Amino acid sequence: MASRQSNARRTQEWLTAYSFLLPNILGLMTFVFIPIVYAFYVSLHDWNALSPKVFVGFKNYVTLMSDADWWHSVSRTLLFSVVYVPLLFCLALLSALLVSTLRGRAVGVVRTMFLLPFAITSVISAIIAMFLLDPRNGLANQLLAAVGIGTQQFLGSPTQAMYCVIFTLLWINLGYNMTIFVSAIKEIPSDYFEAAQIDGATGFQRFRHITFPLLRETNTFILIVTTIASFQIFDQIMVMTKGGPMDSTEVSVLYIFKQAFQMLNMGYSSALAFVLFIIIFVLSMIQLKFFSSND
Repeated sequence: MASRQSNARRTQEWLTAYSFLLPNILGLMTFVFIPIVYAFYVSLHDWNALSPKVFVGFKNYVTLMSDADWWHSVSRTLLFSVVYVPLLFCLALLSALLVSTLRGRAVGVVRTMFLLPFAITSVISAIIAMFLLDPRNGLANQLLAAVGIGTQQFLGSPTQAMYCVIFTLLWINLGYNMTIFVSAIKEIPSDYFEAAQIDGATGFQRFRHITFPLLRETNTFILIVTTIASFQIFDQIMVMTKGGPMDSTEVSVLYIFKQAFQMLNMGYSSALAFVLFIIIFVLSMIQLKFFSSND
C-alpha cells in the first residue's frame, strides 16, 4: 500500500513538473528546433522563395566551402567574438565587484545607470552611438579634440568600424551582465570572507580563492551566452554600418541576410545558417566542457 502511494505521488510530481515545463518545451520546439530542421531541409534545395524548391542535395554545402566571402565574414565574426567576449566578461565582473561594495541608495542609482542602455531597444542604442561617433559633430571627436587628438572617422574607417561596434555592444550589454554577477556574488556566504579576513587574506586573495571559484557556474553561463550572442550579432551592425565600410563589418549573420533577402538564395543562405549553427554549437560544447566543474 505504501509502495502504491509512493508511486502515485512520484507520478503526480512528474506530471506537475512537466506541466510547468510544457510551455517552454513547446516554445523551444516551435521557435528553435523545428526552424533548425526546416533550415536543413531548405538547404538541400535550390529555392528563391518564389518558385518551387528544386532538390540539389549537398550542392549548397559544397559551394560554401569555396565561398571566400563567406569565410571572410566568419573570420570577422571570430575577430568580433575574440575581442568582445573577454572584454565584456572582465568589465562586467569588475563592475559587479565594485557595485557589490556600495551601500544605501548609491546601489540603485549605479545599477540604473548601467542598465539604462540595455533597457532601451538595441536599435535606439545603436542610433545614439552613431550620433556620439559622428566624425563631424560627434561628442567622441569633441572630447578627443579637447586632449589634442585629431578627428577620427570611427564608423567610416575600415580599421576602426568593427571596434566602434564592439564598444557600442559593451556599452549596451555591460549592465545586464553586471547585474547577473552582482546577484551571484550576493549568494556567496559572508562567513567565507570573514574567515579569510581574520586569517589576513588580502582583497585580491579573497577574490582569487573564494569569489572567483564560487562564481564558476555564473562564469560559464555568461561566457556561453555571450559567445552565442556575438556570433548572432546583426541589428546593431545593420543600423550602424550595414556591413561597411568596404565590408569590414560584414559578419556571418549579415552575409546570410544578404544572401537570403537581397540575392534570394534561400537554399544557399539556409546552408550557411545551418553551418553557423554547427559552429556555435561546437564552440558552446567546448566552453561547457572546459569551464564546467569535474562533477
